[in-house]
Amino acid sequence: MNAKKIKLIWDFRGPAAEKTAEHHEKHLIEYILAEKLNLNITGHTTINDMYSIAFLVVEEQELIQVRDALKPHRGEIYST
Repeated sequence: MNAKKIKLIWDFRGPAAEKTAEHHEKHLIEYILAEKLNLNITGHTTINDMYSIAFLVVEEQELIQVRDALKPHRGEIYST
C-alpha cells in the first residue's frame, strides 16, 4: 500500500508574493536534500498578482518532523 502524501503549503501575499514563493521553493528543495526526505515534490503557484503559494509534498510519516521544522501555513491531502 502506498503511503499517504500530504501537501504542505505556504501562502504569500502582496506585490512580491510571486517572487517570494519562487524563492521559498528553493529553500524547500535544500531542506529535502539536507534531510533526505522520501519525496522531492515541490512547486510554486501564482493564484493572482497579489497571492502565490509554495508547496512541499511529504509522506505521512515525515509530516510531524517537517511541520515542526518548517511551519507551513496549512496542509491538504495530496493526490496526483
